[in-house]
Amino acid sequence: MAIHKILRQSLSSEKRSNEVPKGHFVVYVGESEKKRFVIPLSYLNNPSFQELLCQAEDEFGFHHPMGGLTIPCSEELFIDLTSHLRRE
Repeated sequence: MAIHKILRQSLSSEKRSNEVPKGHFVVYVGESEKKRFVIPLSYLNNPSFQELLCQAEDEFGFHHPMGGLTIPCSEELFIDLTSHLRRE
């Protein structure tokens, strides 16, 4: 569980400025309450992440009420996926 806490703190930018570093983009994740994450563009090449994007398209189309890309999965699932991607 410690890795989840570390990833949650490092991925989440809630307490940071609204600036997005070069080579990164913002997604909002959560089933009811949405949490903002700043993630590397390189994740876009991963098939598992692409599947999440397809789910987002199916659910939201191109209208994202949060103003950024909204991914319809649990925060825990997203953190598990991004944890795996970081190790690759």
